[in-house]
Amino acid sequence: MPARLDVDLDRLRRNIETVRRTVMPAETLFVVKNDAYGHGVESVAATAAAAGVRWFGSFDVDTGTRVRAAVGSSARIFAWATTLDAGSVQRAADADLDVGVGDPGYLDRVIAADRALRVHLKIDTGLRRNGVRPEEWPEFIESAVRAQERGAIRVTGLWTHIAETSDADDDDARELFVDAVDSARAAGLSPEVRHMAASAASFARPGFRDDLVRIGAFAYGIRSADGPDIPGIVPIAALSAEVVEVASDRVTIDIGSLDGLPSTLAGCVEVGTEAGPRHLMTVGVTTSQVRVYPGAMVGDRVTLFGPGTRGENSATTLAEAIDTVGEELLVRLTPALERRYLGAVTPR
Repeated sequence: MPARLDVDLDRLRRNIETVRRTVMPAETLFVVKNDAYGHGVESVAATAAAAGVRWFGSFDVDTGTRVRAAVGSSARIFAWATTLDAGSVQRAADADLDVGVGDPGYLDRVIAADRALRVHLKIDTGLRRNGVRPEEWPEFIESAVRAQERGAIRVTGLWTHIAETSDADDDDARELFVDAVDSARAAGLSPEVRHMAASAASFARPGFRDDLVRIGAFAYGIRSADGPDIPGIVPIAALSAEVVEVASDRVTIDIGSLDGLPSTLAGCVEVGTEAGPRHLMTVGVTTSQVRVYPGAMVGDRVTLFGPGTRGENSATTLAEAIDTVGEELLVRLTPALERRYLGAVTPR
């Protein structure tokens, strides 16, 4: 059997329970962007809804429509892509989505649709990914107030993203967000929810939780890079491959770089086997080789990443290994590169 990704929905349910207990009394907005981080949006969304999740974050309208079909009419689905065209705005209204609006032109398109869409207005508090700059916020709010008064939109949320580069930067962002909320209310808006924290900040900064927290990676058991494991949170996915050949010192498995396994992992990580962790020796194009283990047989499965029950690493640990290899390679190559490319202009 070829390489496969197994998704444990029971683990997902337990992770969601941990998240919800941690962030209470704030409500969890469960993010399912990019096909639920590659785990399969329909089954993941249905599992989360059964576990009590009432808010979903879809990023784009098409995913939001898929979530609506999977979870029914009672859930709230937040699609926060902030530059949708007029057709997407109409589809969002048809699917009864909440939309994130962080661009004046996009707000104009939402208003022009005249569908009484629920909107969450976004201010840029320093990340510079999107959102309205603070100096443009008053005019932006005035446009939203006028549109709401005539029934074209319903402003149900105010939100932002934070950079999470340092506590000091995030504290500054928090002040900007609080000021933006105050000015919106002073202008006549009464937002139902405020939200700024995603996975990491929602766990580390209780004061940032507000009414909603946007939980993505943590619910799937994916910890932050260079961050600690999180008690009660376990990876829900395990990538495994079949043993297709057994030799005296190694076994060959049917996965390689052509399947997406980074060749830079060769020689620097452990994978999971029937006998526990074993060294990943090589990564070829369609196959890879792992240090042999007692009783190895063709047809066995070797786990490349997963919850650790067979000695394998998490997906985040593999990503960190790739990053470390890149840094070490750069350190080794830099002197040679300097000699080659800078030598011609370096005074001798």
